[in-house]
Amino acid sequence: MSAEATNPATPGPVMPSPKLSAPVERGAAPANRRKGLPRIDLRRLGRAALLGPGARDRLPDAIGHVAEAHRAHHPSADLEPLRRAWVLAESSHRGQMRKSGEPYITHPLAVTLILAELGAETTTLTASLLHDTVEDTEVTLDQVGKEFGEEVRYLVDGVTKLEKVDYGAAAEPETFRKMLVATGNDVRVMSIKLADRLHNMRTLGVMRPEKQARIAKVTRDVLIPLAERLGVQALKTELEDLVFAILHPEEYEHTRGLIDDNAARDADPLAEIAVEVRGVLREAGLQAEVVIRPRHFVSVHRRSRKRGPMRGADFGRILVLVNEDADCYGVLGELHTCLTPVVSEFKDFIAVPKFNLYQSLHTAVARGDGEIAEVLIRTHQMHKVAEAGVIALGNPYAAPADEQAERSVDGERADPTRPGWLSRLLDWQAGAADPDTFWSTLREDLAQDREITVFRADGGSLGLPEGASCVDAAYAQYGDDAHACMGARVNGRLATLSTVLRDGDTVQLLMGQDPASEPSREWLEHAHTPAARIAIQRWLAAHPSPRDTEPSEAPAAAPRPTAEGPAVRPGTANAVVDQSGASVRLAGCCTPVPPDDVTGFSVRGGVVTVHRVECAAVETMKSVGRAEVGVSWGDTTECRVTLVAESFGRPHLLADLTEAIALEGVAIVSATVEPPSEQRVRHTYTLQLPDAAHLPGLMRAMRNVAGVYDVSRARHQAAAAQ
Repeated sequence: MSAEATNPATPGPVMPSPKLSAPVERGAAPANRRKGLPRIDLRRLGRAALLGPGARDRLPDAIGHVAEAHRAHHPSADLEPLRRAWVLAESSHRGQMRKSGEPYITHPLAVTLILAELGAETTTLTASLLHDTVEDTEVTLDQVGKEFGEEVRYLVDGVTKLEKVDYGAAAEPETFRKMLVATGNDVRVMSIKLADRLHNMRTLGVMRPEKQARIAKVTRDVLIPLAERLGVQALKTELEDLVFAILHPEEYEHTRGLIDDNAARDADPLAEIAVEVRGVLREAGLQAEVVIRPRHFVSVHRRSRKRGPMRGADFGRILVLVNEDADCYGVLGELHTCLTPVVSEFKDFIAVPKFNLYQSLHTAVARGDGEIAEVLIRTHQMHKVAEAGVIALGNPYAAPADEQAERSVDGERADPTRPGWLSRLLDWQAGAADPDTFWSTLREDLAQDREITVFRADGGSLGLPEGASCVDAAYAQYGDDAHACMGARVNGRLATLSTVLRDGDTVQLLMGQDPASEPSREWLEHAHTPAARIAIQRWLAAHPSPRDTEPSEAPAAAPRPTAEGPAVRPGTANAVVDQSGASVRLAGCCTPVPPDDVTGFSVRGGVVTVHRVECAAVETMKSVGRAEVGVSWGDTTECRVTLVAESFGRPHLLADLTEAIALEGVAIVSATVEPPSEQRVRHTYTLQLPDAAHLPGLMRAMRNVAGVYDVSRARHQAAAAQ
């Protein structure tokens, strides 16, 4: 987009051209150029541009290649908007030169050709030809809108940079923010930006090394992750190689040597295995195209670092293209039956597509000599989407033939032009007003290149980055209301907010009812998403208080000592036993109260201990031969009971529980609080009730205290000794 591009005579790294369609030249055409299409000579096109537009009844020679590439994907496309866009772009940029000395018009022309070869529709190509006119010429957005319509105007506006004179050092981050917001409404904005960056990276050679490195780092941290998320692999892989050559030249040259050495070998195991695959499918009567996909430089580099010395079949993959989805599984079955499959390499991205639209079956087959070839199986349409991503959608905003094409799911657009990651990004950026915060957070967010889906208790779903915790799920579902979250159930089990979620988990978030609920500073340690971190940090910054540093309930070093309540009369056991002269003791392991079903056992000293019949100690007593003693409840209703309250730690929880108990007219005999563990706190209360019938109401009142998720009768395992 900048006029600071360089001479195509000094392109980025030039890849060798070994047999089997090895990696193509970088700095030339996209890797997926159609066979037979001649290489585009930008110098010749530049000379054609200087001659001005051609006759009105035909396309100018300079954009003939664009028209040819466009018609290959869209045979019935109307080329008139392209002709008019060319006339305006060429006349507006006439006299402007790139740093290489070439006419500037060669840049928008090259960007448009990249998009045309990926299958972009006419509106995108029209905007691409005009994408620098408003930024670098006297053309205005109103003029673009009047001549080409609001869609083209929006796309051109979306990719137009903000001026440094107005924004200073914030110009770059705020420009990216502007583009991302525009992409949220029309994904074609980012398609144009990615193609623009690719051509500038191809022609970066005449810039100062430090400027090359700065641009390459932004490309690595922002543009390449965006290309991956939008599924535009053809642009992503070439950008990766160009960045690799600039930032890691020594490792790049080493990788080039590996590729050159492999190309010079006489034997080609990948080609031999491909022949076997063709034979298997031919005998099975399956129509399929079998080709070899060489790995690009970065892929070769990663594989060599991960697996050590490279073998011949490691330098590429076998790609099998079929017509129908069902044929993919037919091919898979034949290969696994007739060849030796490496089962651990199988992945089904057709049944479960990746979040960036990618669909394919992945497997691998092995030969007796140890060569292992990876195999990708997909339909021709899947392959088109795998290469071009959202660009392959054509015009995603045209009226859908199927009225279900843009149904709403959980308030998010179901069509891939507004994927979940983009919606979340747009949400959190609104809370990051500071450009530096936005810029650093954007890079962190885009570094999380894998997604998971978790399911809500109400049947909805949440898309989250891999490694997300329950904290992230809370803020993804409730926004700032997640400040009141107390905990969660994951797959039906209680879990702390720090619990890391896995793909397919079901999450029920436990929300408090207190509007004054506060997030914990500790949550920042478990917040993986920008939305969660920004919301928590914003609240903490707005509420500076000594309470932020107070312990939530008890010191972590040791249990809190027993807190004695008001003195109470111990009370006598109101149980009657069928044993003359025996004294009665209610077992502390299960603290029975009327009207529990109870039983008794004789112990030393002429005492009968009374247990609830479901108490674990009952079975223990029976197993050692202790005889049961009949027990019934007397007329006295007063009783003593031990309750255990499980809660999530928060300030003043003990005081709130104590108050709830007191309001029920119950005396506290003793209370102990265990040290917090993973943000959870366990309280044990021994209570004197004036009437056993009050017990259910008391337990309900305790459960209603914010932060408490369970209240139960105490059950100890040491009762057998009684």
